[in-house]
Amino acid sequence: GLVDNPDLRVVLLFVYSPYQSGGRRFLKQLLDPLGKSKALIAGGIVESAFSPRSQCCDLGGYGVVGLALSGPKVQGASVLLDQDVVNPKGAEATVRRLKAAKIPEGNTLGLMFACVGRGRSYYNQSDVESSAFRKVFPTVPLFGLFGNGEIGCDRIVKDDYTLCDSDRKSLQHQYTTVMTLVHFG
Repeated sequence: GLVDNPDLRVVLLFVYSPYQSGGRRFLKQLLDPLGKSKALIAGGIVESAFSPRSQCCDLGGYGVVGLALSGPKVQGASVLLDQDVVNPKGAEATVRRLKAAKIPEGNTLGLMFACVGRGRSYYNQSDVESSAFRKVFPTVPLFGLFGNGEIGCDRIVKDDYTLCDSDRKSLQHQYTTVMTLVHFG
């Protein structure tokens, strides 16, 4: 299982349609125990999921698709660009906190889970957050999505060390961006 697994390092979650009946309770029951783990938890909430060969994603249903990474060589770090980050300078300063985690940049992916309410209309210019990432991490590939909610917090998971922003009561956010680095060793 995921909870209380000492080898678990990173969990990426792609939640679909959690605003359907019962979806909020389902999401809370999923995130509460994961938030107490030592793993990095990051992801996004999307409107729907498409699966051409499966019955998993029925119209009107809700659920989660996830990827769990474990092992001693896996490292991760994430930062939350909260609603108080309102300009390119603030975005870059937050991404520099991610750099301070000292995650090796080779064999590493960047993941960005941003609110659909951020972007050009939020900053009055395009690509502010991804440009800040590119400036700070010029060789790390960045993948991401714009969604209807973000999952994550400020957290570092490397070696036998985990640091988490414990001021947050929830991993679930709105009008934010979660930037994540995942190193595969």
